[in-house]
Amino acid sequence: MKLCLILNVIDPKIGGVMIMGDRGTGKSTTVRSLVDLLPEITVVAGDPFNSDPDDPELMSEEVRLKVQQDQPLPSALVKINMVDLPLGATEDRVCGTIDIEKALTEGVKAFEPGLLAKANRGILYVDEVNLLDDHLVDVLLDSAASGWNTVEREGISISHPARFILIGSGNPEEGELRPQLLDRFGMHAQVTTVKDAELRVKIVEERGAFDQDPGEFREKYLGPQSELQQQITEARVRLPGVKIEHELRVKISRVCAELDVDGLRGDIVLDGHEQGRQGAGGAPGPRRGVAQGHPHRDPELPPPPAEEGSARVDRFGAAGGGEV
Repeated sequence: MKLCLILNVIDPKIGGVMIMGDRGTGKSTTVRSLVDLLPEITVVAGDPFNSDPDDPELMSEEVRLKVQQDQPLPSALVKINMVDLPLGATEDRVCGTIDIEKALTEGVKAFEPGLLAKANRGILYVDEVNLLDDHLVDVLLDSAASGWNTVEREGISISHPARFILIGSGNPEEGELRPQLLDRFGMHAQVTTVKDAELRVKIVEERGAFDQDPGEFREKYLGPQSELQQQITEARVRLPGVKIEHELRVKISRVCAELDVDGLRGDIVLDGHEQGRQGAGGAPGPRRGVAQGHPHRDPELPPPPAEEGSARVDRFGAAGGGEV
């Protein structure tokens, strides 16, 4: 789970992560703790869509218009957003709303941005995603597929970039996730209750220490946390220079074909997984990516154990992945 989250922060193109598991195993706590590790990005100051001042594909219509008119774009460094999407959210809250009255009387596109605007270039987190209403699932599918959110009311249409890392968590006992949405998650992590008694005691003691003095607890881990944050930032800088060998890509695609994975998303995710790992300083080795990128795509095998996904890893070797 930790590796899946970190790799998605390093390379958002991996496509997010679905975390499924038992109640009380720290899924939501782990995801929300990611906020403290998120690096900074450059945005257009005051822009509600977190537009990139250098990339037209990540600019709102208003910012692109300013660029065309050669207007200055003041920029600012901000931390990557993590936006929670509540189960009871309305479509207007998620997509945004258009003030029709103001649009008709004043002739301007009065748009109130929603959660998708706030999540652009950031993280959109849906807890209990398997309980999300179908109409909101459709909204997420559209935005995840296109990278844009379009709101249309009474003949007025407004679009803005909505490229986000989609993170979902849930308990499979409470309901299944629609296959269309499940396939949009690049990676999958299965979390089970810890069985080792010593480790369970360690978790209880750590929780007790936090409850007794949260400030002291955070200070104890400030050093390792800062070090990990720096590693993530450096990996994001190195990522564009990482080149995956053609031979390794052939092995990845051969594995996906042998595992009878539908479509090509599996190939793309494993390629991104490998690029992110190498960007973080890891040696080439996509075997682990098979366990994290294929559990929800392999039509033959059930979800793997939380620790390994061993059946897929074994089949990876049999399909020609070898020991890389």
